[in-house]
Amino acid sequence: MKEATDNQKEPRGVTLIDYEIHEVVPYVNWLYFFSAWDFPARYGSVAQTDGCPSCRARWVASFPDAEQTKAGEAMKLFDDAQAMLHELEAKGLHTHALVALFDARSRGDDIVLTDAEGRETVVPTLRQQGTGQAECLCWADFVVPEGMGRKDTVGVFATSADEAIEQLHPDDAYRHMLCQTLADRLAEATAERMHEEVRRRIWGYAADERLSIGEMLQEKYVGRRPAIGYPSLPDQSLNFVIDRLLSMERIGVRLTASGAMRPHASTSGLLLAHPRARHFAIGHIGDDQLRDYAQRRGMPVETLRKFLAANLT
Repeated sequence: MKEATDNQKEPRGVTLIDYEIHEVVPYVNWLYFFSAWDFPARYGSVAQTDGCPSCRARWVASFPDAEQTKAGEAMKLFDDAQAMLHELEAKGLHTHALVALFDARSRGDDIVLTDAEGRETVVPTLRQQGTGQAECLCWADFVVPEGMGRKDTVGVFATSADEAIEQLHPDDAYRHMLCQTLADRLAEATAERMHEEVRRRIWGYAADERLSIGEMLQEKYVGRRPAIGYPSLPDQSLNFVIDRLLSMERIGVRLTASGAMRPHASTSGLLLAHPRARHFAIGHIGDDQLRDYAQRRGMPVETLRKFLAANLT
């Protein structure tokens, strides 16, 4: 792991961390890897056999007879993935993270971030609006409101895997797809590893945390890491806000006109420490909230209608 200090980078206050492949592999969530290959997530438990032959035999035998052939295929896929990870390591490929912490306060449904020079950046968030919900949440609910007389902190992050990983073995469809699916998992694993370091050291709000990686993957830590483009932050164009704060090109990330990240093996989002913070899905929103959100984003309603089409149908 290589971490840049403040005087080595721009913008000020952003921490850049480069990871070697073996440093993030333990944080890979294999359930999602197997889902990407259309295997039921339960086959991801093969990662817990630790290469022990008798353990692997017992693992296959734990499935019903009708599923044992499929389990064997999953084991072969896992073995191929391990071999590919060793290849990526041997090629000197890496993953990367950017993270910055800001003084923060909420203003209605907006999160207002203030940097070391006193410049403000507004991160508008959406609120659940569906009927039949006990609560109608938005991420601003987990940030201290302005006027309370005390500070809060919110983090912003981005992670990526070297784009070269996605481009390996272009003449071998199976190995090429293996690289692509592993790259996605490595970018997510990097976010998991980075978040642990934020909680315990960079931010330090949970300096005494002692969780296993399995417990981290079950999100048993304090705080949450909502990612842009996911159900609680569905507006992909928020990546332009994140980019202004972090300069994501420093880890090889480019944004399309719609805010999609390239390479595909990239993630971005917010870091919150509120002990009651939890994930949720925005779901359907009304035209009233769309117009209010567009005003807060400073963007045309029709542009945001395209970004939020799934939440408007």
